[in-house]
Amino acid sequence: MERNVTMPTLESVKNFKAAMASEQGAFGPFMITSDPAFVEAAGYAGYDFVLLDMEHGPGTFENLQNLIRAANVSGVCPVVRVPRGTDIWIDQALDVGAGAVMIPQIDSADQARAAVSAAKFSPRGTRGTCRFVRSAAYGGVPGADYFARAQDTVVILQAEGQKAIDNLDDILSVEGVDIVFVGPYDLSASLGIIGQITHPLVMDRIAQIVQKAAAKGVQVGCFADSAESGRKLLEMGVKFIGYSCDTAIFMNMAKADIAAFHGEIGIAVGVIGRGHIHIAAERYI
Repeated sequence: MERNVTMPTLESVKNFKAAMASEQGAFGPFMITSDPAFVEAAGYAGYDFVLLDMEHGPGTFENLQNLIRAANVSGVCPVVRVPRGTDIWIDQALDVGAGAVMIPQIDSADQARAAVSAAKFSPRGTRGTCRFVRSAAYGGVPGADYFARAQDTVVILQAEGQKAIDNLDDILSVEGVDIVFVGPYDLSASLGIIGQITHPLVMDRIAQIVQKAAAKGVQVGCFADSAESGRKLLEMGVKFIGYSCDTAIFMNMAKADIAAFHGEIGIAVGVIGRGHIHIAAERYI
């Protein structure tokens, strides 16, 4: 008896896009662990996405598919930040089931066009076609259906430095860019106030980026190292909040438990969206 084969990542992409379109936005942690259990648990916790970090994390593409499987099990959208430097990482991440790809260090419209092209099948791009990959259920999904539905995956570009900010209008004009992600630490460095991510100059520049992106129909994402800062970004119109990092969340929660056990006071707890509770985290990006 033939089984009905589905593409679970694309189902989670629908939920992710719905969160992005809502007032509460999409909220999820960066993850540098290579343990699928952390990813699966993050999904059960209720995050809108998990951001699997192949740029700064130690994971390999062989292990990435297992992390994405864990995301599929708990129904959370797997976003993969690929290593910089080559388009093949984009193709491979999508082949193993990424629902969105984040591409770092995009400084120009040409780089933006190349990234979008690598993430989309013809006629929208140049992504290599193969229907026997994991994202197509190893051939279980008919090719025509897979190639059409896979175009729904999300493209996130990181505009991280002054050059990217200078070229932002051109980058935002590239067709197929869904989200532009701002790194507040990189932005503070480019403004000569490195590390001061809540400085009025940084916040003003983020507000300008949100305004420009909205005019082009592009959403904005940003890193938040605490739930409180994530809430402030959300109020500014940032809809994609990459929160802290799995290891920092675990460590800070462990510290809170230890402090509670020993009767200590002063652990800061923040609340953001959907009733999730998170411990304020140290800087990650």
